[in-house]
Amino acid sequence: MVRFSNNLIGILNFLTLLLSIPILVAGVWLSRQASTECEKWLEKPLIALGVFLLLVSLAGLIGACCHVTWLLWIYLVVMFLLIVLVFAFTIFAFVVTNKGAGETLSGKGYKQYRLGDYSNWLQKRVNNTKTWNRIKSCLYSSKVCSDFNNTYIGDTVEKLYTENLSALQSGCCKPSDECGFTYQSPTMWNKANTSYTNPDCDAWNNDPTVLCFNCQSCKAGLLQNTKDNWKKTAVINIIFLVFLVIVYSIGCCAFRNNRSDNWKRY
Repeated sequence: MVRFSNNLIGILNFLTLLLSIPILVAGVWLSRQASTECEKWLEKPLIALGVFLLLVSLAGLIGACCHVTWLLWIYLVVMFLLIVLVFAFTIFAFVVTNKGAGETLSGKGYKQYRLGDYSNWLQKRVNNTKTWNRIKSCLYSSKVCSDFNNTYIGDTVEKLYTENLSALQSGCCKPSDECGFTYQSPTMWNKANTSYTNPDCDAWNNDPTVLCFNCQSCKAGLLQNTKDNWKKTAVINIIFLVFLVIVYSIGCCAFRNNRSDNWKRY
C-alpha cells in the first residue's frame, strides 16, 4: 500500500509538472516571436525554469509513486539546494536593498532619487554600459514615458510638479527640476543657453527614445523601483521557503518509506 507521504509528494509534483509546461511553452514562444531586447532577455530564464521544474517534478513523481529510491534521493538533494538558494537570495535581497530612499521635495508630489544613495552592488549593475543599454531598451518598449506623457499632457508645469509620479517617471521621463528648462509638455522641455552643474541636464533630449534614459536620476529611479519590487519578492520568498521546507520534510518521509519497502523485499 502506497503511504500518505508518497501520495502527497506525487500529487505536488504532478501539479508542478503541469505548471512547467506553460512556462516552457512561453519561453519557446518568446524565442521565436520576441521583437524587443527586453522580451529576448526573458526567453532563456523562462526556458531554463521550465526545464528545471519539468525534470525535478518527474524525479519526485516517479521516485515517490514508483518507489524509485535513487530518483527520490536526487529530488531531495535538489530540493535542499533550492532551499539554500532561496534562503541566500532572500538575505541578499534585504542586504542590497537596505540603502537608498527618495528625497522629499518641498511643494512637489514626487521624490528626487540620487544614484549614490544606493548600494555599491546595485550601482555597478546599472553603470555597466551593456547592462544599461538593455535596460533602456526595456524601459522604452514598456512605454513608461509615453504613458506618462499621455496621462499628464493637459497639465501645466505647476500642476505637473504636484503629481504623484513614480520613481521611473520622475527620474527617466522628465529633466531634473534644477535644470530650469522651459516646459512644453511632460516629455518636451526647452533647454536654456547656459552651462549646467548637473550632468543630467546635458543628458536630457526631447527625442522620445532618449529623454532622460541616460541620466543618473533614471538609473536611481530604476534602483528605487527595483528596491520596492525586491522587498515584495523577499516577503514572497519567505512564504515560498516555508512551503519548500514542508515539501522537503514530506519528501524525506517518502524516502524513508521507499527504503523501508525495499528492505522488506529483501
